[in-house]
Amino acid sequence: MSKVVISGTGLYTPSQSISNEELIASFNAYVQQHNAQNAASIASGEVVALEESSVAFIEKASGIKSRFVMNKEGVLDINRMVPHIPERSDEEPSIMCEMAVAAASQALERAGRTATDIDAVICAASNMQRGYPAMAVEIQNALGIDGYGYDINVACSSATFGIQAAVTAIQSGQARAVLVVNPEITSGHLNWRDRDSHFIFGDACTAIIVERADLATSKHQFEIVGLKLKTQFSNNIRNNFGFLNRADESGIGKPDKLFRQQGRKVFKDVCPMAAAVITSTVQAADIAIPDVKRYWLHQANLNMNLLIARMILGRDASPEESPTILDTYANTSSAGSIIAFHKYQDDLEAGNVGVICSFGAGYSIGCVVVKKLA
Repeated sequence: MSKVVISGTGLYTPSQSISNEELIASFNAYVQQHNAQNAASIASGEVVALEESSVAFIEKASGIKSRFVMNKEGVLDINRMVPHIPERSDEEPSIMCEMAVAAASQALERAGRTATDIDAVICAASNMQRGYPAMAVEIQNALGIDGYGYDINVACSSATFGIQAAVTAIQSGQARAVLVVNPEITSGHLNWRDRDSHFIFGDACTAIIVERADLATSKHQFEIVGLKLKTQFSNNIRNNFGFLNRADESGIGKPDKLFRQQGRKVFKDVCPMAAAVITSTVQAADIAIPDVKRYWLHQANLNMNLLIARMILGRDASPEESPTILDTYANTSSAGSIIAFHKYQDDLEAGNVGVICSFGAGYSIGCVVVKKLA
């Protein structure tokens, strides 16, 4: 079987960012307006008064301090609290395509590749803006890639599952090199009026070039030496938005059509699952846990990452061992672990081993063990 490497990564970051202070000012203003408008119903017990939030609550619960978004004004407008992203005509590149092309261009340059070197595009993301045609095919067309493309969605593990699909395509002879892109506009499915979750997500897009090792020329190669995927059904993270919503008008606009989760249950369930998958994948690659230099973990919650690292190592991980980007990016779904990998890889030496691991709704867990070659 052909050896496979990750030879380049790219990142698109929106120009607009919302700090916790800005978010809380908007959220609390909305709460005050809601409670004032419903004062009589609240007094009679028909409506429950909303509770204000605080910066301290957000940072203690998540470790998040700010998040990048495609549109800031719409989110902070207390009479809207939804990003304002105008629809584009069918003849214009879609916004997710635009994000993906920007990230892919970086990844191609870092890999020393052009569109003619790529045989497939996988758009792996949890927030697709349409059902069809596939986002991957539009992105393929925009980049001028001759080959094939398709979309996959495994929620926050979409990127690592996409890497697995790319490896399979290469080892089966279907492709020499595969572009995996992860455009995530999570601000569109977030309930910005929900105190427990309005601070969680941010927008970004990552890109990964996966190719045959014997053809790679990049100075940034990581051989994929271990890979494991796991799914286990759970309703604890769910979003019921879909095309069948129009078949039952009673559900239109209900909160379950946006992101929702039972955070405490997710924390309790996912942390040991992720730690076990990482440990078993590393060991299956004949690598000792103490020999792993870096863990690029899914960036959803700082407390989760701290606990998972502690379960694996038997001690607290240093910031160098398990770097954090969620403080400024928040949870970017499938892009999170790849952002960490993209930003914190160049200091590693040849032979150093690291782990990319994602975990989220499904539950889904994807673990990729890599060794730096150059």
